[in-house]
Amino acid sequence: MGLFIHLFYPYGIILQVLAIVHFIRRRPAYYWLWIVLIGGPLGALVYIVAEVLPDLGLLQGVLQGFPRRSRIRELEAIALDNPSPGNFEELGALHLEEKNFARARECFDKSIAARRDHPDPFYRRAMAEMGLADFAAATLDLEQVMALDPRYDHLQAKGLSAQCYAMTGRGAEAESLFREVLALRNESETQYNFAALLVSEGRPGEAVEWVERILRKKATLPRYLKRRERPWFRKASALLKKIREMEKVAAGNVSQ
Repeated sequence: MGLFIHLFYPYGIILQVLAIVHFIRRRPAYYWLWIVLIGGPLGALVYIVAEVLPDLGLLQGVLQGFPRRSRIRELEAIALDNPSPGNFEELGALHLEEKNFARARECFDKSIAARRDHPDPFYRRAMAEMGLADFAAATLDLEQVMALDPRYDHLQAKGLSAQCYAMTGRGAEAESLFREVLALRNESETQYNFAALLVSEGRPGEAVEWVERILRKKATLPRYLKRRERPWFRKASALLKKIREMEKVAAGNVSQ
C-alpha cells in the first residue's frame, strides 16, 4: 500500500484537490466526498471517472467560448461597415451567451430598430433585460413575442413573461400564465419560479407541492439530465428549507 501511495505522489494529491473542487461546484451525492477523503488518490480517481468525466459534456459552452469571442471581435468590426439587422442580431446573441447583457441589449436595439416583424430579437433582448434585472422592459418585449407567436420557444416566452409579471408586482397575471405553461410543460425553472411566487404571496403550503415536484425528479431522470438539473435541485431544496423555517416560526407564534 505504501508503494502504491508513493507511485501516486504527488499526483494523488492533485487528483483529490480536483475531485473536491468539482464536488463543491457540482454537489453530487454526499457519499462521494467521503470516498474522495477516505479513499485517498484511488477514491479521487474513482470519483473522477464516475462524476467528472460524464460532466465534460456540460463544458461544451465553455469550450466554445474561445471561438465565440473571436467571432464577436470579427462581427464588431463587420458591423461598423455593414450595420445590418442580421449582423447585430448575431452579435447580440453571442454577447448574450457571454452574459454581456448590456452590450447584447444594445445590439438587439439596433436590430429591432430596422426589423420588427420577427419574435427572436425581442425574445433575446428580453433575456438580456432580465439579466440586467430590468423586468419591466423585458415584460414589454415578451408581450411583443407572444403577440407575434404565442407558442414561441415551446411556451418558454410565456414562462419568462410569468416570471417578469411576478417581479413587477403583477401576481394574478403571473399565476395565470404560470398555470397555463405548467399544464403543458414540466420544466424545473418554471416550477421553481411559480413556487417562489406562491411563497411571496403567503401560500407556502401550495409552494411545497411544486418544490417537491422538482425534487422528485431525482428518482426518475436519467443521470445526464440529473446533472443539468442540479442547480434547480439545490434551489428547490433551499426554498423548501426556507418554507419549513417559516412554518416553524408561524407555529411558534401561534403557540404563544
